[in-house]
Parts: sequence; C-alpha cells; structure tokens
Amino acid sequence: MQLIKGSEVAAKVLAECQQDIAALAALGHKPGLAVVLVGDDPASRAYVRSKDKKCRDLGLHSVKLELPAETTQEELLAHIAALNADPAVHGILVQSPPPKHIDESAVVLAIDPRKDVDGFHPVNVAKLALEDSSGFVPCTPAGCQRLLLDAGVETSGAKVVVLGRSMIVGKPMALLLMAKGKGGDATVTVAHSRTKNLAEVTREADIIIAAIGRPNFVRAEHVKEGVVIIDVGINRVEDPGSEKGYKIVGDVAFDEVAPKCRAITPVPGGVGPMTIAMLMANTIKACKQLVGA
Repeated sequence: MQLIKGSEVAAKVLAECQQDIAALAALGHKPGLAVVLVGDDPASRAYVRSKDKKCRDLGLHSVKLELPAETTQEELLAHIAALNADPAVHGILVQSPPPKHIDESAVVLAIDPRKDVDGFHPVNVAKLALEDSSGFVPCTPAGCQRLLLDAGVETSGAKVVVLGRSMIVGKPMALLLMAKGKGGDATVTVAHSRTKNLAEVTREADIIIAAIGRPNFVRAEHVKEGVVIIDVGINRVEDPGSEKGYKIVGDVAFDEVAPKCRAITPVPGGVGPMTIAMLMANTIKACKQLVGA
C-alpha cells in the first residue's frame, strides 16, 4: 500500500512556485495575494494566518484584510472593488464562510475573475467546463489531481467515484477528471446523499475521491481491492485520550480501508497541504496573465 503524502508533493509545487517567482522578479514583477476575513471564526482565522505566512515565506506580496463581524455587505464589496483595482494584488480570496448577513454568492461575483484564485466565479467555472486553461481551478480539486499525477496513478479510462457534489470540491473535481488529457480522461460518477446503493457504486471504482464531510464514512465494504483513495475530509471528532480532546480524521475509516488500497492519502498530511500550495500556484498564474509575462 502506497501512502500518498501531500506534504511531500506540496513541497514540490512550492519549489516550482519559487522558480516562477524568481523569473517574474527578473522582469520586475511580484505576485500579490489578498486574503479577506470577515468576523473572528477561529478556524477561518487559522486558515488566513497560514495563507499569509506561506505568502511571506515565498516572498509574495501579501495583504491580510481582517474585518469585524458587523462589516456590512456594501463595505465588504467596497473593499473587494479596491482590491480589484490594486495593481499590486493579482489574487483575491474571501475566506468562507462569512457571517450570515453576508451574501456569499454576491461576494464571489464581485471579485474580478482574473483575480479569482479560488476558482469560484462563474467565468472560471465555465472555463473549467470548457477546458479553457486560462481559468482558475479551485485549489482543493487541483491539489487532488496533482496528487494522483505525482503518485503515478493512471486516470485515463479509470472508473472514478467522486463522493460529494459541492462547488468547492465535488463538481470541479468531476470536471477535471473527465477533461481530455493528462490527469483526466476518466469515467466519472458523482455520488451524494441521495445516491441509492452507494456501496455498490463505490465498489466499482478504481479511484475514489471522498469529499462528503462525514467522519469515517467510507468503510471496507465500500471499496474493492486495489482501489486508490484521495480523502479530502477534514473532520474534528471527540478524543478524550488526546491532549486537545479531539482528533482530526478524514471521510475514510483509514485503518479499516487502507489494507485494501493500492494507494491512499492520510488525514492529516494528505490533501490539506496541497490546497495552500495550489493557491500559491494560482496566484502566480494570475500574476503572469495580468502582466503578460
């Protein structure tokens, strides 16, 4: 059984980023990422901090905009308009989820699609569906595809089951894997909470992408021998024996399923590190396209 270590692949992606950053610096350009946080959700604050740190570690221009929870929709949109107009900012990310009074879809629409490094703007969703490489692919699915490529997993002709149909992971993941070319050409089934006979569906899969947000949901009976699993889930479950009182687990019951796998990602240390690495890669791509480098 091969353990697909996201931290190792993420390090490769970041090394590639450093080469691109050096090439852009030689032309007088510095990629810039703005991360906007509304409110004080602890998990969101931690994500924003890690993104800001990674930017600074790589030598990117980093803007961290932390706004109070009572920030109005109009005020937030005004901040986004200012970032759209700022030539030093090439990528804009508004941390999700925002407070309940904020219309998240309106926020996504307000971001210049050329700076939408999350890949959530309808223009970028359409480009992904149309296989237009100038668009931005959401970071987590892009990271999953890179993990498969680096692990030498052949997707062409493979039967893939994507568990989950969110716009953040499930739907873009399916589009990526069915696209023509390297890392694609798969036969993709998207399964979800309304899928009948789910175990029968997943047992047909050569590759499973688990992204349903349910801890330890995928069990041994869901998979066949020799399957490859990318576990996107990051779930906090109670663990009285640990120092923090909880532990982080995936959507896959690892100890039970791993013996049947040809390859599998761990949680933590699998998909997680890839998401930030692909965000950096998207920011550099945005810079290149905006400056014509």
